[in-house]
Amino acid sequence: MKRSKKKRDKRRVPLLPNLITTMALFFGFYSMLFALKENFYKAAIFILFAGFMDALDGRIARATHTTSLFGKEYDSLSDVVAFGVAPAIMVYLWQFSTYGRLGWLASFLFVASGALRLARFNSMPSDNTTFTGLPIPMAAVTLASTVLISKVIGPIPSMLVMIEGYMLSYLMVSNVQYPSFKHVTYIKAHPFQLLVAGVLLLVVIAAFPEIMLFALASTFVLSGPTWGIIRMLRGRRAEGVINEGGNEADTKEDHNL
Repeated sequence: MKRSKKKRDKRRVPLLPNLITTMALFFGFYSMLFALKENFYKAAIFILFAGFMDALDGRIARATHTTSLFGKEYDSLSDVVAFGVAPAIMVYLWQFSTYGRLGWLASFLFVASGALRLARFNSMPSDNTTFTGLPIPMAAVTLASTVLISKVIGPIPSMLVMIEGYMLSYLMVSNVQYPSFKHVTYIKAHPFQLLVAGVLLLVVIAAFPEIMLFALASTFVLSGPTWGIIRMLRGRRAEGVINEGGNEADTKEDHNL
């Protein structure tokens, strides 16, 4: 009986979380329509909407105990379209098309890296504390925020956008660790303080939306490599202390002899 129940749980198709995933897919498709019309600002906005829906579906599935294998696979397929194909088309028509073959290759590399990252995520054991590689939604949001901030600071050199695209593609398939924020004990222990901080953050974002979204996305993207470098330096320092301690012990033994 227990085995049959587990099989039914795996085969079930929960309505609410998969409906939210479908909304994320819809926003990604809608973004492509605006990009084809060269309305890149609205294309970027709908990628952000898709990101918001993507952040909700998994949390709602866990909160309502409606997680399923179907939902996991459907979410990944939706992510490839909404956060892989949609931003790649947007940024190609916005900046990369001036580079000809190199431009569409850069766009394809972004899509391929995102798909590979999702395949690796689905095949690896789940870790609720960290992500290996930059999550594809954050890569897409970073490109979208770049489009948005260009409306504030003026035209951005296409070469800088090209470099950003290559960097995001590399980070998605890298082994750089990023925080998950799925199960953070501090959030559970200090809900009111974080609620106040969230309200203040929303006020600041509402006052300067393009600048703040770009700043937040860039901070998250750079946090992984920065924390990796810090851990590497700490590891080397610890190894140096251990080696020095070992050398001192060997010297004392030699003196005793």
